[in-house]
Amino acid sequence: MGHTTDADQEYHFLQERICQKIQGNPASPTLMKILRLLFSPEDARLASRLPHNLTPVEALTDNLGIPLAELNDRLTEMAQRGVVFDLEYNGRRYVTLPPVVIGFFELVFMRTRPDLPMQELAHLFEQYFTENNGALAHSVWQGQTQLARAYVREETIPENTTEVLDWERATHIISSATAISVSICQCLHTAQHHGKGCDKPTEVCLSFNYAAESLHRNGHGRAITTKEAMDILARCKEANLVQLGDNVQRKVSFICNCCGCCCHMLRGMRIYTSGKGVVTSNWIMEVNPATCKGCGECARVCPLDAIRIAGRPGEHNGKGLAIRDEHTCLGCGVCSTVCKTGSATMRSRPQRVLVPETIFDQRVAMAIERGQLADLLFDDPEKLSHRALGRVLHFLEKSPPFKAAMACSSIKSSFLHTLVRAAEKQSGDLADVFK
Repeated sequence: MGHTTDADQEYHFLQERICQKIQGNPASPTLMKILRLLFSPEDARLASRLPHNLTPVEALTDNLGIPLAELNDRLTEMAQRGVVFDLEYNGRRYVTLPPVVIGFFELVFMRTRPDLPMQELAHLFEQYFTENNGALAHSVWQGQTQLARAYVREETIPENTTEVLDWERATHIISSATAISVSICQCLHTAQHHGKGCDKPTEVCLSFNYAAESLHRNGHGRAITTKEAMDILARCKEANLVQLGDNVQRKVSFICNCCGCCCHMLRGMRIYTSGKGVVTSNWIMEVNPATCKGCGECARVCPLDAIRIAGRPGEHNGKGLAIRDEHTCLGCGVCSTVCKTGSATMRSRPQRVLVPETIFDQRVAMAIERGQLADLLFDDPEKLSHRALGRVLHFLEKSPPFKAAMACSSIKSSFLHTLVRAAEKQSGDLADVFK
């Protein structure tokens, strides 16, 4: 019989810690193999003891029993390898253990690197993303509140409309950012490692504000100007890439320019979740049957196969008609830009899509929906009080009265507001970074 070593235990604890993330990361032998390639046993021990929320490094030294200078050095090395995330604000450094997605998968593949077995990692990540009938996709995209949303192409919106807000415009996100960095597409990068890459542009993933500063500082992206970012956006639109970004209104941290063939989000939605996973824009494609020639260009570029060309009822001349699936359409507008007859246009959705105002709103809503409020509020594994209170709240979350209360929109809204304000207060000065 085999036996469990101390190193095995460290990786077990690390996987268990990652699986507690509200983003959804199912345990798997494949994930364990990934962790063994990315973390040394010593780093696994350190990472498994980090809080889920960004925490000042100096606040960790006592619990971890590591002197501040040594801890900073170790965390710097781990951040540069992409296995922890850090940011600096007002002279303080904050750190957290990232989830798998959006997290250390992206951080690892945001650049080419000789220090890791990239081809083996690409194969393992692909296996993790697709195994068990897309268990990761189902886990990450459970609930109503999601990590990412689609951005409509502003040029497809009817003129003189007053319904599109600044946070819906990719150009506004870029122009208002305090810092911008660009990285290579992680999904295309992994696809290239197993011979399935496409010919789309590669340096297309934009990060903003605090995320851009962190990625640039740790070598995961290069700093660029607003004009450079606008040029990248324009080139990506010419290549028929769809813009997917942070599902918040304020301080958006990323916009990825994605192709339907390589993007793990789009592939997962298309294959496993019938279009669920990325929040749609507030727009939807509409076809004018009188002018549509059924050429199929819109269907060809649709990243989710939400458009098909069908025969026209009662007609036998072979002229088709584009049919859009309203439940799958992202409202990205890529189809509208390639339609030569102007038959594919964008109109407002009957009901506006709800987008969290800040990352605090997003995380609290996700935690409530997924029954992981305890993991969010009492997230320090080194504190006995957090472990005890977490167990109590886990019990309450699973109780019928709590579930019934959360099913009532007015109670949930009030509860959510209170928790968001508490989360902001708990973050101290760091709350200003996300607001």
